[in-house]
Amino acid sequence: MAQSVPPGDIATQPGTKIVFNAPYDDKHTYHIKNTIFLPQFSTLPFPLPSYSSPSLFQVTNSSARRIGWAFKTTNMKRLGVDPAAGVLDPKENALIAVSCDAFAYGQEDTNNDRVTIEWTNTPDGAAKQFRREWFQGDGMVRRKNLPIEYNP
Repeated sequence: MAQSVPPGDIATQPGTKIVFNAPYDDKHTYHIKNTIFLPQFSTLPFPLPSYSSPSLFQVTNSSARRIGWAFKTTNMKRLGVDPAAGVLDPKENALIAVSCDAFAYGQEDTNNDRVTIEWTNTPDGAAKQFRREWFQGDGMVRRKNLPIEYNP
């Protein structure tokens, strides 16, 4: 029955894009450990630091049903996601590391780089263990594209 109901919403943090900062001669992992909320400022009054050690990207199941989720990238040689797939109960979060391997910035095409998360409801009674076949049946699969921005 869960497969006939459209999957609900998810929330990602960041919400619209992932930004990596130069230099690109070493592996970078996208960082999002803390959210800073300063309502009195429309922009932050200080620069955010650039990191090179692993940190996290957050996915939240905002729906009332258990979902299976999986990440894809347009450039598997340059972009990595760990873990790449999983299962979330309603209102549960997953912390994901999105990494960028070293590459020759300005010499490689990065215009179409993006990370895509796909999710679908899990079948009723299914164990909380990810199954690729959930995405291959006739159930609805939703997706969210997050473009990658590379700052020089």
